[in-house]
Amino acid sequence: MKKFKPVIALLLLGLLLGAWVALDAGRYLSLDYLQQSHTEFARLYALHPASVLGAYLALYVLVCALSLPGATLLTLAGGAVFGLWWGTLVVSFASSLGATLAFLVARHVLRDSLEARFGARLAEFNQGVARQGALYLFTLRLVPLVPFFIVNLGMGLTRMRTRTFYGVSQLGMLAGTLVYVNAGTQLGRLSSLQAILSPALLGSFVLLASFPWLARQGLGWVQQRRLYARWQAQKPRRFDRNLIVIGAGAGGLVSAYIAAAVKARVTLVEMGAMGGDCLNYGCVPSKALIKSARLAHQMRHGARYGLSDTEPVFPFKNVMQRVQATIAAIAPHDSVARYTGLGVEVLQGHARLINPWTVEITAPAVAGQSAPSVQRLSSRAIVLATGARPLLPPFLKDAQAQGFNVLTSDTLWQHLGQLETPPQRLLVLGGGPIGCELAQSLARLGAQVTVLEQAPRLLLREDEDVSALVQDALQQDGVRVLTGHTALQCERDADGHPQLRVQHQGQTLHLGFETLLCALGREARLTGLGLEELGIPCERTVTTNAYLETLYPNIYAAGDVAGPEQFTHVAAHQAWYATVNALFGGVKKFKVDTRVLPRTTFTDPEVARVGLNETQARAQQVAFEVSRFELAELDRAIADSDTQGFVKVLTRPGSDQILGVTLVGRHAGDLLAEYVLAMKHGLGLNKILGTVHSYPTLAEANKYAAGVWKRAHQPERLLRWARRYHDWRRG
Repeated sequence: MKKFKPVIALLLLGLLLGAWVALDAGRYLSLDYLQQSHTEFARLYALHPASVLGAYLALYVLVCALSLPGATLLTLAGGAVFGLWWGTLVVSFASSLGATLAFLVARHVLRDSLEARFGARLAEFNQGVARQGALYLFTLRLVPLVPFFIVNLGMGLTRMRTRTFYGVSQLGMLAGTLVYVNAGTQLGRLSSLQAILSPALLGSFVLLASFPWLARQGLGWVQQRRLYARWQAQKPRRFDRNLIVIGAGAGGLVSAYIAAAVKARVTLVEMGAMGGDCLNYGCVPSKALIKSARLAHQMRHGARYGLSDTEPVFPFKNVMQRVQATIAAIAPHDSVARYTGLGVEVLQGHARLINPWTVEITAPAVAGQSAPSVQRLSSRAIVLATGARPLLPPFLKDAQAQGFNVLTSDTLWQHLGQLETPPQRLLVLGGGPIGCELAQSLARLGAQVTVLEQAPRLLLREDEDVSALVQDALQQDGVRVLTGHTALQCERDADGHPQLRVQHQGQTLHLGFETLLCALGREARLTGLGLEELGIPCERTVTTNAYLETLYPNIYAAGDVAGPEQFTHVAAHQAWYATVNALFGGVKKFKVDTRVLPRTTFTDPEVARVGLNETQARAQQVAFEVSRFELAELDRAIADSDTQGFVKVLTRPGSDQILGVTLVGRHAGDLLAEYVLAMKHGLGLNKILGTVHSYPTLAEANKYAAGVWKRAHQPERLLRWARRYHDWRRG
């Protein structure tokens, strides 16, 4: 019954509008008719005040609720018949009540269907309405140029509360109501409706509507003055730079690139290696290692491809030399020389904020210098892009101090480069993406690997079926997986060999190891930047607003230091917003768009996701349907002997709107791009189903997943009629 309510409501509205047209009721709402009849109306009101008042109130509410033309003339009639004060009172309540009914009609007839179709696009608009909707509505109500019915219907499509709409409308329309009712008291002198609003009066309304915005801007200016008050004496009269970027990782490099491209004078400061963690310790070396490990795995399982199983023989040092060669090949893209050529000033050293506009840069001492060099640069804007470092619990820091071989993803690569053979008895602490990727790769290259995870399963942020599939893949590659185990302390056994004391289901166990890799995540680099002295709020990350501004509107943060996700592509995405806002925020500012952020874990099979998965949807109480396609049914996957995995799409019930996608399989990260594009631009599964995909490719899996959804929503009643038609055609 619920799904027929909009249809019933539209039919009733259609009948009422049809009756209005058939009876030519609009002729009674003309200025001429009103001028000719207002004396008779006044006489009737004197004889039957309650009846006339009630009939007028009901008519006014009906006209507003149905969004019919004539509200202006009824307002004039109210002034002509009831006088200024009674007319204002009656019209004010009638118009607000009628507007609220129109608001509710739009909400119950149109909003659900529009949200089902354009939910992703409307979500951000509704967030804006939740923050400042009352102010928007108040401004619109103050300006008579904005059509009354458009405001009613438009606001009905939002998530604004009904009582807020009614209250703001009552207050916001009061000034206009008073003007029109007063004009109605002079009805005989009016020559046209346009004569009511003179240019001076319209200008007054615009000024009145602008006042809340001007007041808010003024209040913001006062607040900024207070914020910068203690630093005002240190503010430079002239700035050395338009922008200073601290950190030359993914976020910092993109910020510097954009600033130089728009001809701003920009300085990029980095105390370590150019390219940051991704190039030197993360994405690049790990993917090079994964490729070598995958090839070794394929050789070991050659029979799957009609060849012979062959145990790969290789010097481990050669593998690590290839990893370093990969870094060296990509490094020129992020080098000092390249960015200097683009117009960026690149300085090596440690940067520290002295005040909101000044950065002190301490460069390391070089040959011939007895002390580091220090310089200070001023800038109108600053972008913090300092990235993150591996998280190391206190007990592991103590273990390092005691001589245990405890590594992180930052120090792992130097250690591996010194080995002649793969590490033996490697204990990986943490079953997240970094831990799983490195554990599987090193196991495929011959290491003896154990993964220890405190949570009940690996990849806790993914669905249970995904975690189970990845754990099975790791175990098939020889990785020992221990979930539900809590690490307590590094110790030595009676023979002096290192071991980790852990707890599992109330029992204490000891796990021997030679090398312990801590992969418990990463923490933002916040120390030593001067943030505490400036009072910039920091918890796990720097606190920013929707424009990536920190406490001080001229200091921005992007990437891992800003959160919420720690991915190279997210850092680059945020850097665009931070830089454009920093350089052009006085003209136009942009809110960072984080609605559609993809993520990929590069295990084999890969795990790629965008939007919600089942676990998150249930936790957030979001209704969803699941369409699932197994790669074992895909021709190309069968031809490649890579059938492990699936495509799982979450959609709104009864709609093809995509809420989220999880892909598991070879090249899942590449295949996800089509869904990222679809979600970003509000395209549903029907559009993907109607897109031609090359055969035979893995990308066809996306189309077949859309086909699964389509088959579940095929029009059964229409198909029954089609069957009858075809039966009839056969005679």
